Amino acid sequence: MAIHSGGRRTAIRTASVCAAFTVLALLSGCGERELENPYRIEERDMGLESILSDGSLPDADFGEGELFASDLCVVTDESLYSADEITSEAGAVFDLSSRETLYSKNAFERLYPASITKVMTAILAIKYGNLSDLVTVTEDAVITESGASLCGINPGDRLTLEQLLYGLMLPSGNDAGAAIAVHMAGSIEAFADRMNQEARALGATDTHFVNPHGLTDENHYTTAYDLYLIYREALTLPKFREVTGTVSYNASYVDASGAAVEKTWGGTNLYMLGKRDTPGGLTVFSSKTGTTQAAGSCLIMATRDDDSGDEYISVILKSENRNSLYDNMTKLISKIDN
Repeated sequence: MAIHSGGRRTAIRTASVCAAFTVLALLSGCGERELENPYRIEERDMGLESILSDGSLPDADFGEGELFASDLCVVTDESLYSADEITSEAGAVFDLSSRETLYSKNAFERLYPASITKVMTAILAIKYGNLSDLVTVTEDAVITESGASLCGINPGDRLTLEQLLYGLMLPSGNDAGAAIAVHMAGSIEAFADRMNQEARALGATDTHFVNPHGLTDENHYTTAYDLYLIYREALTLPKFREVTGTVSYNASYVDASGAAVEKTWGGTNLYMLGKRDTPGGLTVFSSKTGTTQAAGSCLIMATRDDDSGDEYISVILKSENRNSLYDNMTKLISKIDN
């Protein structure tokens, strides 16, 4: 079930390709939409919503009315799509080249994102952190929730922020997420504030984070559309593409006693691991999975057309299990050829 009704989850009219930003339709870029809670121009001030690693604001002067949506996909009337095509609670696929939404179901429904949360954690680590920093893991990285995914680090371990990034994104280590948060912001809570600032800067105003890893909390939610906005930003970062395009990573670091530790972390996307067939002519080159009991099985990923080089973002939220998740995702990315 949805957590809340999203503020943008209303009638969406017309299906034109992206046009200019206007005050009356701040996220319409590709057409007009009627909104229950219209986007406010102050929420689109990119400069004021940005943060630096020391907590200060950048010097750039962004005026009101920045062309926020001029190059974004928007979701047209969802009645244009067959709701029974996918069985997950929500799903969408976006063409980054043509800025066209190829499919959408419940794109503005607020749902738990599970470990897809870690995409935002990675964005902050890459944009505002120093990946060569040596991080000492604290007790905050001890995760005891049953079934929580871990990369296996322990308090006192010393490894680089870059290594933690791989531990975060490949085996989906909740412990790595906590270690990154405490290193960069001093606490889980302070880092979550930074996540929310960054989300607002990207226009993801139906999103709220309370932790860096995605363990369930009723105040931790997002939407399929907001995840498109967040992942689109992530793909602008070469390091994010490198990390999420890796299927296996060998980490060498030291524990609290100074003893050497060797770990191999593997990815979880079945397409990238060759355990699920990708529709012909397509390559999955970046992804993040997520699963909790409350969130169900979730997946966001980037796919490239082997011939044209065009890239796409697709997202599935709240499938009933992993098999259903990949069945639904295959249906979504098959629309790329249609």
